Amino acid sequence: MTQSSTLKSDGPRLDRRSLLLGSVGLGLAAAAGGTIVASKPALAASSLNQVPYYYRFRIGELIGTVVSDGILPLGEPTGAFSGPSKEELQSMLTSNFLSTENAILEQNILVVDAGDQRILFDTGMGTSDLFGPTTGKLNANLEAAGIDAASITAIVCTHGHCDHVWGIMSDAGERIFPNAQIWISEADFDFWTDEAKLSYKDPAWMPAFVEGARRNLMPNQDRMKFFKDGEEFLPGLQAMSTPGHTVGHTSFIVTSGKDSLVVIGDLTHHHVILMEKPLTEFAFDTDPSLSAQTRVRALDMIAAQRLPIIAYHFPWPGIGHVEKVGEGFRYHPAPMVMQELPS
Repeated sequence: MTQSSTLKSDGPRLDRRSLLLGSVGLGLAAAAGGTIVASKPALAASSLNQVPYYYRFRIGELIGTVVSDGILPLGEPTGAFSGPSKEELQSMLTSNFLSTENAILEQNILVVDAGDQRILFDTGMGTSDLFGPTTGKLNANLEAAGIDAASITAIVCTHGHCDHVWGIMSDAGERIFPNAQIWISEADFDFWTDEAKLSYKDPAWMPAFVEGARRNLMPNQDRMKFFKDGEEFLPGLQAMSTPGHTVGHTSFIVTSGKDSLVVIGDLTHHHVILMEKPLTEFAFDTDPSLSAQTRVRALDMIAAQRLPIIAYHFPWPGIGHVEKVGEGFRYHPAPMVMQELPS
């Protein structure tokens, strides 16, 4: 029989949808003794609730825990990313099965247990609803992970933006992490606590960012310390200056034995757009051109040395590797190991 005669038929035509529906129908008929019965599954109300999201893993002898502050939606992508055309952005997103209507970022906050130190990298949005109601989950997820806020000995800030330092103080003006020293670059502290910027009109969001930074950072000057580029300011923790997103944006290299992890903060916000086209500029960059140049330089190094990363805004839990691909990069998420960590 030839292919043409096989395909020729005067009967009803079958497409993929009808085949799938037919298979389901046959299965239901068999289960019901030959009669097709449609039933609606009963769902308990609690089945709609997600479990708190935290994830533990090892960095050599250290224990890392990723704790979420919730998703941060940016809205229509062309409002945040400039350089590629709208069609190019839509093509990249569609090719990766992502929404073309709303660019969604995660907030992956790292806690590292290192001997007598418990280090928290960034603190999320706090109670602000500046980006909607889906942020501000850090404290609840820390509690779910069994991490007492009072046990945090150091808060390490990648930079002074709202989604990184606004969770330091409560609305009542109390210290949420009462026993923690706070580390930040001096350049970022000076920039984001500058009272003169409260009257800025351009960009329009600057006064709110500065007001929030002042509210969270100024009351903590007595326990604040500044790191320098290249300095190992805590055991096994080295600062790596990655400016552009903010004047003092800093990434960090966590090292234990032969293992390392690069905490990249906001070196890149999006796991597709700013990786495939790393020279794309981001709306909240202080210096968009410098940010793009820094991104390429740092990602080149990370890819060449095959260093694992944790990215603050990549899909949960944000741990993976960077591959150099042409003029851009590709992010490879690491498999999550959902079992008890070996002692």
